[in-house]
Amino acid sequence: MELFLKGDTANVTAGLELILTKLKVKLTMDGYPIQVKQEKGPLRIVNKSGEGEISFEKPIHFFRAIGIWLENYQKSREFEITETSQFNMSGVMLDASRNAVPTVNEVEKLLVHMALIGLDTLMLYTEDTYEVKEYPYFGYMRGRYTYEELKNCDEYAEKLGIDIIPCIQTLGHLREAIKWNYAAKFKDTDDILLVDEAETYNFLESCLKAASEPFRTNRIHIGMDETFQLGLGKYLEKNGYEHHIDIMNRHLQKVVSITDKLGLKPMIWSDMYYPLFAENNSYMDKTGNIRADIQKGIPNIEFVYWNYYRKEQEVYERDIQNHKRLGSKPIFAGGAWTWNGLAPNYGKAIVTTEAAISACKKTGIEQIFVTLWGDNGAETPFAAAYPILQLFAEHTYQQEVSIEKVSERFKFCSDGHFADFMNLKLLDETPGVMEDNMNSSMTSKVLLYQDILIGLYDENVRGLSLGEHYQRLTDVLENSRKKNPAWESLFDIYAQLARVLTDKAEIGIKLKSAYDNKDYEQLKAILIVLDCIKVNVDSLRRKHRNLWFNTYKSFGWEVIDIRYGGVITRIDSVKYRIQEWIEGRISQIEELEENRLYHDGPWEMADGLVGGNVYHRIVTAGNFSL
Repeated sequence: MELFLKGDTANVTAGLELILTKLKVKLTMDGYPIQVKQEKGPLRIVNKSGEGEISFEKPIHFFRAIGIWLENYQKSREFEITETSQFNMSGVMLDASRNAVPTVNEVEKLLVHMALIGLDTLMLYTEDTYEVKEYPYFGYMRGRYTYEELKNCDEYAEKLGIDIIPCIQTLGHLREAIKWNYAAKFKDTDDILLVDEAETYNFLESCLKAASEPFRTNRIHIGMDETFQLGLGKYLEKNGYEHHIDIMNRHLQKVVSITDKLGLKPMIWSDMYYPLFAENNSYMDKTGNIRADIQKGIPNIEFVYWNYYRKEQEVYERDIQNHKRLGSKPIFAGGAWTWNGLAPNYGKAIVTTEAAISACKKTGIEQIFVTLWGDNGAETPFAAAYPILQLFAEHTYQQEVSIEKVSERFKFCSDGHFADFMNLKLLDETPGVMEDNMNSSMTSKVLLYQDILIGLYDENVRGLSLGEHYQRLTDVLENSRKKNPAWESLFDIYAQLARVLTDKAEIGIKLKSAYDNKDYEQLKAILIVLDCIKVNVDSLRRKHRNLWFNTYKSFGWEVIDIRYGGVITRIDSVKYRIQEWIEGRISQIEELEENRLYHDGPWEMADGLVGGNVYHRIVTAGNFSL
């Protein structure tokens, strides 16, 4: 389509070129006329009497509006739509630290998509994947971004009316960064820095400079979450025991003195301050409020309240009110559940988002973002989060949101069928798993990687007919692949994963039964199935590899290669063991002599959970790394 935009277009011209390329629209003097007005107030998207009109306040609003105008023009020649922004900031946090570092090109694609759906902030989460020249081992062989790469991302974002906020860590979550000898003097535990050590703050000043200098904004997220072992390593040896709140406050004050020096405005995750909200704690005064001396010790920062676990709106409302006791409204961070394992957990992502954002609107929260974590290998492609980004975007501009409306907008903005994407959750939300997979069963990851001879999860899936489930799902996902050509490579991977699990999900149970019954014919048949699984796993590896190298820097794929390679190589050894027994060269298969027990590790304590764990706990009952 050709458009003629007239009026207040000066502030959106650069970004408009990027958006219209995605939308396959050209600007011409003979195009359909749209009057553009930049003014305070809600978005207005109108088409009447052969002319369009768009009124917007911020550039990001215009980019959303042009998409809405085109979407509705395709359906109806006349329309008038008004939207009111519910939040001052609504954005995305992209994890670039958990094994996968998106290329600059992919970051730019995400930025264009964010602009089209109206999300105005990208937080780029980099634990050690940015360059700190004073510390050459920081991010070594991890795909770290250069200054120039980050600068290019920021300049691209500026055209689209999007701010990029650097998001780093300045206390914990630094295992990969401080594993090298250069960090020995300022390391408390394996992943936490040593508080009160001068060298720690020299290091952090270099990190803060390097992380912030490429960006226009003076805002920075400095992390500090989940430091549960704070003060319990080298710090304990040097100073004796001290409550983590006191250590946190002192460390935070020192880090904020650096951010003040650099002209930065910091925010932190709030979870390590949760003890301040507990009843009858030592940090509470007689009136039930946080003690004045503790409040005074907390520097002027923004707190980020993260929660993507609960479906009860009242939980979020309570937690938000508790955060306000720290002196300001928190920023809220929800989750797209791209870190469940190999597949996205859409069920949990949707119900937690609906509850959380409703609570944010009710309690007056002004800033929100959705996290795209990549825990334990970043095996789920981050683009699988796009349906949840659409949900966040619609909530950003409307008080009430329906899944039907989200689906309509997703079809236009992402060129995909929302319902087909929802089928991906069935890789993990299988028989035996609770509705919406609220306990985060990683069924497909467990069944792909678990060892066929040892079968740590075989008792967990016995009787669930998961082979039949995955066989049906293979057909469903193949159909989804055909219906979503723009997403063919993504659906191709997941259809292949379902194909693998059709045979592999219960192969260990069948193998153990055939062995116990000395059913040699069945064992010989299993040998043929093992060959089929081996071929299908390698095909899955290659499909996954193609998508990875089109999305991420190369660093990190070696981890995934090794995981797939482990499955393939173990199949070879399984066949060897079976053949040795069938042919009488060994008297028993020791692995199959063992009785199978239910996997009762920490992830399996909840109801409605087939299985969930990190890779090294799936593949062996032994110690994988030592």
